[in-house]
Amino acid sequence: MERRMSVATHWGSFVAVVDSGRLVRIEARDDDPAPSPIGPGMVTAADDSARVLRPAVRKGWLNGLPRAHDTARGTDAFVEVSWDDAITLVSDELRRVRAQHGDSAVFGGSYGWASAGAFHNAQGQLHRFLALGGGYTDSRNTYSTAALEVILPHVIGGAPWSYQSRMPMWEEIAENCELVVAFGGLALKNSQINPGGLARHQTQDLQRKCRAAGVRFVNVSPIRSDTAGFLNAEWLPAIPNTDTALMLGIAHTMLVNGWHDEDFLRRCCVGFDRFASYLTGELDGVVKDAAWAAEISGISRDVIIDLARRLTTQRSLIMVNYAIQRADHGEQPIWMSVVLAAMAGSMGRPGCGWGAGYATMDATGVAPGRPSVASIPRVPNPVADFIPVARIADTLLHPGKTIDYDGQRLTLPELRLIYWCGGNPFHHHQDLHRLTRAWQMPDTVVVHEAWWNTTAKFADIVLPVATSLERDDFAAGFSDPHLVAMPKVREPEGESRTDHQLFAALASRLGYEQEFTQSRSESEWVRHLYEQTRASLGDDAALPGFDDFWRSSTAELPTLSGPFPGSFEALRADPQRFPLTTPSGRIEIFSEKIDSFGYDDCVGHPTWFQPVEWLGAEASGRFPLHLISNQPASRLHSQYDNGGHSLGSKIHGREPVTINPLDAASRSIEDGMIVRVWNDRGSCLAGAVLSDDVMPGVIQLSTGAWWDPAQPGLSGTLDRHGNPNSLTADRGCSRLSQGPSALSALVDVVVYDGPLAQVFAFMPPRLER
Repeated sequence: MERRMSVATHWGSFVAVVDSGRLVRIEARDDDPAPSPIGPGMVTAADDSARVLRPAVRKGWLNGLPRAHDTARGTDAFVEVSWDDAITLVSDELRRVRAQHGDSAVFGGSYGWASAGAFHNAQGQLHRFLALGGGYTDSRNTYSTAALEVILPHVIGGAPWSYQSRMPMWEEIAENCELVVAFGGLALKNSQINPGGLARHQTQDLQRKCRAAGVRFVNVSPIRSDTAGFLNAEWLPAIPNTDTALMLGIAHTMLVNGWHDEDFLRRCCVGFDRFASYLTGELDGVVKDAAWAAEISGISRDVIIDLARRLTTQRSLIMVNYAIQRADHGEQPIWMSVVLAAMAGSMGRPGCGWGAGYATMDATGVAPGRPSVASIPRVPNPVADFIPVARIADTLLHPGKTIDYDGQRLTLPELRLIYWCGGNPFHHHQDLHRLTRAWQMPDTVVVHEAWWNTTAKFADIVLPVATSLERDDFAAGFSDPHLVAMPKVREPEGESRTDHQLFAALASRLGYEQEFTQSRSESEWVRHLYEQTRASLGDDAALPGFDDFWRSSTAELPTLSGPFPGSFEALRADPQRFPLTTPSGRIEIFSEKIDSFGYDDCVGHPTWFQPVEWLGAEASGRFPLHLISNQPASRLHSQYDNGGHSLGSKIHGREPVTINPLDAASRSIEDGMIVRVWNDRGSCLAGAVLSDDVMPGVIQLSTGAWWDPAQPGLSGTLDRHGNPNSLTADRGCSRLSQGPSALSALVDVVVYDGPLAQVFAFMPPRLER
């Protein structure tokens, strides 16, 4: 008999249909106006051949071969062991590493979205476990927005993510705005997701409402489809990585014509005079006018001048997407976008001004926030050491090296044990061949995984974990005013256990089980966190009791309303009474603090720095195509690449790469062909899709295809599946943020005429009992 059960994921809430304990299908909820197709595709992956069924240990590691600098990771067979043996191996190794090398030798900066759920948050569970055991080296910032997270507190104050509640919501935009200029676009595919869970997708309807209200959109992106077709957006196909130069040309046009908002700049900002000297060339002899910007960006002088006029004569909003800051000097377009909005005259006016990350997730621009929801309690980390998130390969390869980061000098620690839980570094890190070399350095790599993806294959000890369909929890999405029940839909596959069960068993061996579990079972924890949330909200929230919530599957939280700290409207109204938390209390067009760091790649004001790799670089003679490795439409990062929806998007089993017909014709590439994308860092196979949605000189290959090196462990080997991070550069975007620069990569494409090898990405390694 079929049962229908609530399912919550990062890409929305669904209904699971279960028959006799078997997952039959996943359906969209009736109240979701734009359900993600990723959800139904989860069924095929639930018990596919890639599932990790039992604890497994790499054969060479188990046999006691030299564990430091062992080059067999990624190539070795695995031996399946009992849970008792696995727990013994991990707990003994944690004791040994801490005793011999100190707590900072344990890396627990595990990064990734893992799965929705307030209790079964993989990073929260891992960090709690490691902190109670003595501490660990952590990571800081995110691959998605590292440059933005570091630069914005200097420029507009507040916590790194506080801008989310300070920028206009879609409803305000529809009511008040006339012109939206979106640098990096507004790709609707990205709004499928929300970290922590999502009840209903609203972004598409809200964008339609803006268009129906007469709001005009300009898409500044090398990809036309980075805005939805129904927006009828004007497309300005700027050369990738030139957004800062384009904005400077617009700003110069505003300045010389007297169109800029002198009153706001004088009262609410600091440093405009010094920045103006840079615009006019007084500082460096280069005038940043529209003609200069046109030569760099590929957008004509007349279009730049017209855009400057429209921004200053209409109620306007400047948006920046996250992609433009994942590049060389990624802080600059973020900083410059704030300055441009301040100059344009709409900053701090209803529905106008500045914002970031719209449509990157369904939460952004939908609601300014929600009340706090209880989650697994954090424990202070006794270890002060941390690394910028994208510097993991540097740390493994060069322990003891000193690097700059946001005004600090960091010494990279020596990491001897990596504990990875809820993430996939062989997806999100750049230059996977360099990561392969780095990954051989530590003594031990422990991974929690549900599937034999690349990270599991490059581990020493793999512990099989239950998926979000195989455990009880409740979801609470970022800014989403709903709680969604997540009852266990099916029993865990094989011998899988939850992350919490694993850590509780390890904590028991290590002597702190009671501190870790607080003597609660998992079901008691879920109930406790819900009731804790209910109690903290009080009578006004009117949340039902846990049992009623569990039966109804959804509860609604009260919405938050402004003004929020750091409000630009309040700043405009009275900067003395409502200062920002910057050193000056105002928007810092020139930052004395950043200038004091003395960085040659991030000075005291927004600046055009030529990227290391872009179409204007000398290297474009050899590699004439700019690679855009953006987020996929068919999955979340690499999650459920083995799901039905992602598999259905493949071409002959390879990830699709979009190529402009002009570039394809000059290389004799036809639609549906298998091509080799390559540069000096590596190469991968992909299936060609010809479309004029991408501008000439640009190709688009989404991230997230499970990396499938033809010769695992051999740096530089061909990737058979189509992961763009086999091609991207592993370098920090500047000394300020050390963020990733994935979108600064030059490549070329040729027809692949070799034998078409089988894709092994979704197959387990050799397993022995």
